[in-house]
Amino acid sequence: MNEPPRRRFGEWLWRRPHRWYLLGVPIGAALALLAGIAVTGGGFAALKYSSSEAFCTSCHEMSKPAAELTHRVHLSNALGVRARCADCHIPPGFLAGTLRHMASGMSDSWGHLRSTVGTPAKYEAHRLELAQKVWGRLRADDSAECRQCHAVAAMAAAGHPAQEAITPAVMHQSLSRSYTCIDCHKGIAHDLPAIQ
Repeated sequence: MNEPPRRRFGEWLWRRPHRWYLLGVPIGAALALLAGIAVTGGGFAALKYSSSEAFCTSCHEMSKPAAELTHRVHLSNALGVRARCADCHIPPGFLAGTLRHMASGMSDSWGHLRSTVGTPAKYEAHRLELAQKVWGRLRADDSAECRQCHAVAAMAAAGHPAQEAITPAVMHQSLSRSYTCIDCHKGIAHDLPAIQ
């Protein structure tokens, strides 16, 4: 009776000189390295693209928040400094930023499929809920998103002449540790929700 082809191939392979097996180790390592580089590079490219304004505003649900930002100081100011969506909505740091990207992506995709905020009227109906979610995140991480651009030490040392003793730097340094940026600066980039 003839042996199955698989068994014959295995025996043939086993009889080959063992030096050929040694070649497989560096080839396998090189392939693993190339695969790792491709996956890592692809991941970084995806994170960079998903942090762009073009990506954030590509969904029609984001047209209203994007329009609100056009007349705010975070988009247009005397210094020419512009904040992108990700600067305010994604925390600094690779792990925290990646986790927020993933959570926001799943939440936004689910909301898009359910058409939760698909029209201006629906968006307004959910504005308070959406704002409270973002405010809660900012408060939980001590407004790390704000602090990556704004530093108390760099704030103006002199305030308005009528309020010379209360400069922005002095005022912010005097706040208790229980306050964070979002506690006083709600509505800085988007319209405040109507409180029912």
